[in-house]
Formats: sequence, structure tokens, C-alpha cells
Amino acid sequence: MTNKMAPPPLYSGTVTKYVFIDSPNVNPQTLAIRAYEISKGIMIKETCFGLQVTGKPDEVKELIRELRKVDPAHIFVKDRGFPPGDPRRCRANLGGARPGYYGHEFESRILRYISRGLEETASRTVTVNKFEKTKMDEGKLPLEKLLEIIENEED
Repeated sequence: MTNKMAPPPLYSGTVTKYVFIDSPNVNPQTLAIRAYEISKGIMIKETCFGLQVTGKPDEVKELIRELRKVDPAHIFVKDRGFPPGDPRRCRANLGGARPGYYGHEFESRILRYISRGLEETASRTVTVNKFEKTKMDEGKLPLEKLLEIIENEED
């Protein structure tokens, strides 16, 4: 009996992110061109919904930070659980749509509402200290904590 080791993963040490674009001003092709200009060797694939990017975590993070500047309220990012071409998830091996595709389809329908909310909140100034607690606020996440979570998530 021989002991065969599994081959190393194709993209070991990398992350893959989906970059969704739902903008009246920017399309996936425009976003892809911008990504290629600043990518520094990150693997970029243009899709019908935006981009799929694969690379070292810090490089992908920086690329996404720069891409979001193009249209901040209309660009959304999501982790991909498996690297491109992974036989456990690749539609070439499974036939038909990739299992996560239907989730993307559903999520893409609500992006315009999220964009609208982001545009509204960006146009307002929030003063945290002027909010007063009421009986209805008991047991809810404090606004200061929510703002801290949001700030940390953007990094």
C-alpha cells in the first residue's frame, strides 16, 4: 500500500472575494479595467455582477479599498469560500450553476436598497451624544457600539 499525499492547494495563502457592482454610473467592465490598473498581479475575473479577485489577503484588501472609491455606495464585497476551479464547487465539474450563484442572484436584487440607505446616511450628520435612551432602547445594541463595529469592518 502506497502513501500518496494530496497535492497542495492551487492558490495556497490566498483569498478570493466577489466584488458586486450595482451602479447607474459604473459597469463591471469599467471596474475590471480599474482593477487591472492597480492590481499588482492579483488574479481578476470579470463577471456579470462585477469581479472575482484572488490574491494575497493584504493585496486583495488594498485593491478593494481602491475599487470602492470608484462608487462607494454601489460596490459590495463578499468572501468566496472556495478558490477558483476548486473541484468541490466548480460548475464545470458539477454541471449547471455553481451552488452559491442563486444566493448572489437574490442578494443582487436588494443592493439598490442598501445603496440608497448608504447615500442617505452619507448626506446626514450624526451626533451620537444627543440621543436619549428610552424604554424601547433596553436590550438593544448601543449606537456607539454599532458605529465602532462599522468602522472596524471597513478596515
